[in-house]
Amino acid sequence: MSRTELIESVSVATVLGQLPEPVVFGDWVMEHREFAVVRMRSSSGAEGWSFTLTRDGAVAEQIRKSLSKVYLGQPVGDQERLFTLAWRRSLASHASGVGLRALSLLDLAAWDLAARSRDMSIAAMLGGRNLPMPATAIIGYPPASTGPKQIAAQTRDLYAGGWRRFKAAVSGDHQTTVERLRAVRSEAPSPECWLGLDGAWVFDSVGEAEHFARSVAGLDLGWFEDIFPPGDAAKVAELRRRAPMPIAMGDEQGGLYYPEALITAQAVDVVRIDLTCMGGITRGRQIIEQCLRAGVAFAPHMNAHVHSQVFGALGHSDVPVEWGVPWTGVDPYADSLAQPEIGPGGLMKPLAEEPGFGVLLNREWALSQPFDDPDHVLGG
Repeated sequence: MSRTELIESVSVATVLGQLPEPVVFGDWVMEHREFAVVRMRSSSGAEGWSFTLTRDGAVAEQIRKSLSKVYLGQPVGDQERLFTLAWRRSLASHASGVGLRALSLLDLAAWDLAARSRDMSIAAMLGGRNLPMPATAIIGYPPASTGPKQIAAQTRDLYAGGWRRFKAAVSGDHQTTVERLRAVRSEAPSPECWLGLDGAWVFDSVGEAEHFARSVAGLDLGWFEDIFPPGDAAKVAELRRRAPMPIAMGDEQGGLYYPEALITAQAVDVVRIDLTCMGGITRGRQIIEQCLRAGVAFAPHMNAHVHSQVFGALGHSDVPVEWGVPWTGVDPYADSLAQPEIGPGGLMKPLAEEPGFGVLLNREWALSQPFDDPDHVLGG
């Protein structure tokens, strides 16, 4: 890669991923899954890519309005300095929430561009290689309409295909959630199979969450995650003291006091990390170091095409990566990309080491969905 190779353009499109039916978690209703897709192009014509859920935030606007200006005309391969510069340029809007999500996409695209410019995989760029990793199947979607019999059949098929880790989200009511978990456990026996529960932030009080947690204590849950809406580490810590299973938190969070607040409050057994909204690789490595110093376990949230390659390359191939069952509504964008191959012990075989992260855009699928693409990111 030439020292004079510069970032020539930063473009973003949004894709409205269609769902088989709305995903409902209490007051949170997802009628679609919107994704932002970033293309970062160098003066030599090399391209870096990234994508993530927008969670209906103005991610594309943040990139076009302010963040892209920081990267334009800057050297390829200088992604860590550029992240810090963009982050500090407007701490009020770039260090958390939608701004950090947008900045995370630019950081990942900059890393991808740097690796592709050197004709290296992202794993090699980070000093490692893609490795076999534990793989978790996110099952039972759509949660409101997939009953115990259906989730049991899905688990049975996945088990036959080699999967040994399963995670289900809460359903429309606590009793159905319990029945779904029992149905999964009947097809995925403990201790051979790991089973986790996603609370989807639907619980309000510690007492309610504790009562529910104790009602499923006999199912040997690997963790109970995202129980309360983010923002109250003391509340999560109180539940952790009372709950009979490990507690995990962090999906869709990030920001200046993440994960420090959870660690300081001794609120969790597992810190959840998502590089696509918590600061990309640059900030993500700092979060991992915080967890390691504190002796707190961590695990990535979804986005396995990114997380399996980064975490494995950084020496953390023992952490599980998550895959949605294709076309059930978990992540239609990722469903359109390469899918995992499960080997012995439920480990996913390493993804192919291609330049950068490999292929991160299926144009045929993206163009089949409603989209907004003024810069022709999706059209080639």
